[in-house]
Amino acid sequence: MSSQGRNRGGFEHVFDENVERVFGFFGYRVGSRLDAEDLTQQTFERALRAWGRFDPARGSAQTWLLTIARNLLIDHYRQDRSASERSLDDHPDREVALGTAPSPEEAIGLDPQLEAALLGLDDRSRELLALRFGGELNGPQIAELTGQSLANVQQILSRALRRLRAELEQGQPLSGVQAPSGPAPAIPSATTDSSRPPEPA
Repeated sequence: MSSQGRNRGGFEHVFDENVERVFGFFGYRVGSRLDAEDLTQQTFERALRAWGRFDPARGSAQTWLLTIARNLLIDHYRQDRSASERSLDDHPDREVALGTAPSPEEAIGLDPQLEAALLGLDDRSRELLALRFGGELNGPQIAELTGQSLANVQQILSRALRRLRAELEQGQPLSGVQAPSGPAPAIPSATTDSSRPPEPA
């Protein structure tokens, strides 16, 4: 098998192993399934372009991909803010943030009660929850990716989970919440030119 074929096969394996985690991460961070699918696609397109530079000795493919996903999300929010003077009619994601439920076709797949509780958290807590339960990273991996201490990561996660549990006590418990679901984006082609949450521990 050629080097190109081996590289392609390796990327396909990484895609298969991690596409649901990347989609899950975005599912905790954006209100629209379409946005989550688009950002997941962009993550793997960017990863495919950079695949030749990926060094497994420096970290896992999972962490590498979620670093790319996190950077894309930052760009996504920046672009959204740059268009902040546009009408809400042009920004259905803003309607979600204001409490308007998306249509069934646009819903990300999170339990509505969990989604409402997540909106009450600060952005840093939501990001760490997304990395932990959407991206399925452990504490040390999250600390490395975000540049925070492990103790700080654990403290933020613990506080956020306590708040979520308090919000969910009146309805479905946290252990019954399902991760974002739905069709995952197709794997980028080799010629692409552009790149249930687990039980709380």
